[in-house]
Order: sequence, then C-alpha cells, then structure tokens
Amino acid sequence: MHIDEIRVFHVSMPLKEPWRTAFSEEHAIDTVLVRMRSGDLVGWGEAAPYAVPQFSPEWTTGCLALIRDVFAPLLVGQEIASGAALQARLASFKGNYFAKAALDTAWWDLHAKARGLPLWRLIGGAAPEVRVGADIPVQADRAALLAHVGRAVAGGFGRIKLKYRRDSTPEMVAAVMAAAPGVPVHIDCNAGFGLEDLPVFRALDGLGLAMIEQPLGWTDLIDHARLQAELETPLCLDESITSLEAARQAVETGATRKLNIKHGRVGGLTNALAIHRYCREAGIPCWVGGMLESFVGQGVSLALATLPGLDYPADIFPDGRLYAADLAGPALDLSGPGEMTAPERPGHGFAPLPGRLAAVLVAEG
Repeated sequence: MHIDEIRVFHVSMPLKEPWRTAFSEEHAIDTVLVRMRSGDLVGWGEAAPYAVPQFSPEWTTGCLALIRDVFAPLLVGQEIASGAALQARLASFKGNYFAKAALDTAWWDLHAKARGLPLWRLIGGAAPEVRVGADIPVQADRAALLAHVGRAVAGGFGRIKLKYRRDSTPEMVAAVMAAAPGVPVHIDCNAGFGLEDLPVFRALDGLGLAMIEQPLGWTDLIDHARLQAELETPLCLDESITSLEAARQAVETGATRKLNIKHGRVGGLTNALAIHRYCREAGIPCWVGGMLESFVGQGVSLALATLPGLDYPADIFPDGRLYAADLAGPALDLSGPGEMTAPERPGHGFAPLPGRLAAVLVAEG
C-alpha cells in the first residue's frame, strides 16, 4: 500500500469528571491522532501518552513533533505492505511506543479499508461481541465509590477495576466486593508502590481479587517477581509491558501471571497481536486495556478484544462515560449489559467528526 500523506493532530479532550490514579489527576486526556492517506482512502490511528510524561516517558507534544518531523517522512511516498514493514522502518528508533502506535493503528485502519473488511475480521476475531468492564477512578469518599459500584452492577458490567493509591485501603476494596457479589474485582496501582509495601499487599491478598495490576515500578520485573512469590493473587503487568520481549521476560522471570495489552503502550496493533500470540502459546491469560482514547483508539481496542482468549472484560468505554461528546463517530454504545459489538464497517469503524475535532485541537502537523 502506497502512503501518500500523513497528518498528525494533538487534541485535549475534557473529561466529565477527574480521573484520579496513583500517578496523577487528569481533567483532560491529551492524545495524538494520525490521518494516513493512500489514494482516496483514509485511515485513522490514535495513541494517548497524556499531556506530561507521568504514565510513561512520552507526552503528546513530543509525539506530535516526532511523528511530524522524523517518522512520517520515512513513510510518506513508500510502499508499506504490512504492519511488520511499518514497524521495521521505525525499528532503529528506541522506545517512543505511543508515537509508533498512532501510525501503526492508522495503517491497520487504512489496510482494512483497502481490503473492504472490518478490522476485527481481518485480524481473526472470533466473534464481534466483546465483554467490557467498569473502571472506577479514585473517589472523594466511600459513598461516591459505592455509587459508582452500584451503577456498574446495575449495568451488568463483567468486572470492576478500582484505581488504587497510597490513601486507598484494603477495607475499601472489601466494601466494594461486598457491594458487588459475584462480580470479579481487581485493583490497578499504576506503579505507585514498592516492596516496602508488602504488608499492604498481604492484606489485599486474602480478599479474592481477580488480580493486582502493576503494583510496583513501571520498568520493573525483578521486584514484581519477588512480590508475586509472596502472594496468591495474580499480578498483572501493564506499564512494564512495552514490547513482545518485555512480555516474554516478565513471564519467564515470574513477574506476572496475567498481561494487560494496550496497543498504544506497545507500539501499535502489530505488536499487540504478537503479544497476544505469545500469551496464547505460553498459556498466560491476557486482556485488553486502554488509555481513555476517543472512539478512534477504542475502535482498535474493540477489534483486538474480539480475538480468541481475550475473555476478561476489556477497558472500553461507552458513549457518555468519559466525555460529554466524543470527538469521533459513530457513537460507541453498549449492545447489551456489559457488552459491545465490533462494527461491520470497513476498518476499525470510527473517524473524527470535523467540528468536534476542531473544538479540542491543540496543534497539528
């Protein structure tokens, strides 16, 4: 496929409510959108490193500059026959996974459109229906938290994920589990703790959590392996998994028993597919995470989540949950209690709406 043009957009999307985690309090989500054109066809990709480098070393302004000034000139005017070929052209540049992911996911959208296929079918999805979970950021008090839990239970969501930081408590988690009997619950620590917090994790270990997500440092494997050896509850790595090699090393060192796959964090759908294949072969449960992207990025997540073995409910959010009005369309809605259905439209199925894109645009190149 010949790449004729690449444009990149930095957007900042105001959230309906603050998103509090162990590393930040976000009031808007900054993402990079890529528009890739081949002839009359256009593909859209997205990655959300956020406004400043707290989740990872990348940030949105830096991603835009890198894509515009370095990566895009290497791709425009070239024949890019596969996601692997795109990754190979960028392989000499270390890291910068979110910048690569925005381009990679745009290529996949374009490729699927060229084939006249929905992305989920093109990559081998088992069925279009995907179970999704409820994610709850840190709340101001227990009453607010339990109100969120009540809505998640009423909505039939397949699991509940709680953001967990140093002022959270095992008692709070126990209260949530009591309010949602029969619903899997796990916590996400976003790399906010250290091995000195072992007593906290021992207290959590007896609650019956589905997993503890990324408790320790964002690059760490060794201390995670030490922590996992002390606990019955499975650890699930997120920030630490930036590549297929990182996934393999995490499994082989015993640092994780489950894996979160985010196409933005690992450099794109091409690499996410490789990690999924590895996990299937190694017998490691994995599931689809997200970065609070618009429907463009979530459309890729939805396609990815249709693959066999990705049974744990995904981090994909319906229209109205994060933003008053998403910048892209059509609206991504629940198709049933705690369920979404990947569209039959060619590509991942979503594109920015010009007026909404203009309203949240910070810069373009």
